[in-house]
Amino acid sequence: MAFTVDKQLLEILACPAQDHAPLVKGTPTDPGADVLSCTECGRQYPIRDGIPVLLLDESHRPGGDEDAQEDMPDGSDVTRADGA
Repeated sequence: MAFTVDKQLLEILACPAQDHAPLVKGTPTDPGADVLSCTECGRQYPIRDGIPVLLLDESHRPGGDEDAQEDMPDGSDVTRADGA
């Protein structure tokens, strides 16, 4: 399902990871993908039912993230229960 992002909304959205970098629609290899990608860390956030899900636990990094650590907005690390 193709999702269109309002340009003004996209300008104010930022990655919830420590860098707080801007987000762009799609992925580098698929600009039409239903995700928002961080321009700094590369995390991809799904868009479900037309709503961007900007939660670190719901994001994934391209190429897989073999270590089970995720950067939290406060700079700490947390080990995810699912190992991803």
